Amino acid sequence: MKSRFLFPHWFRYLGYALFLVHVPFVMFRKSIGFDNHDTDTGLFNGQHLFFMATTLLMAVGLFFVAFAKEKIEDEQISQLRLDSLQWAIYLNYLLLIIGLIFTTDTEHILFLNLMVPLFFFIVRFRWVIYRLNRSLPKEG
Repeated sequence: MKSRFLFPHWFRYLGYALFLVHVPFVMFRKSIGFDNHDTDTGLFNGQHLFFMATTLLMAVGLFFVAFAKEKIEDEQISQLRLDSLQWAIYLNYLLLIIGLIFTTDTEHILFLNLMVPLFFFIVRFRWVIYRLNRSLPKEG
């Protein structure tokens, strides 16, 4: 994976902020009033706009976190990125197939398809880097 296509390192923090700011809104949307099923079924009703805004901003946040450069970007980090991305795509398609077989709720399938690859990529990539850093001998 070429590092020239990655965002600067500080985008990771922007991504975490975008994601974490919207998590409470999604979790408590019923108490905020955006989970009532109004009679307006148009494309731009309040519920749909809320869903689009929170989902897109959370996805962009995860995208920034996933594809921000590390402080030290070398071949090993590039290989870890590639392996983590491959695992994330495998898991995404497995969950997508299971979701398509067992549910008809397209909103959750869309949300799952947007968030799972990025989220799993970030978790696996960070976990592998954490394990790698723990296995290195301490200097000094």
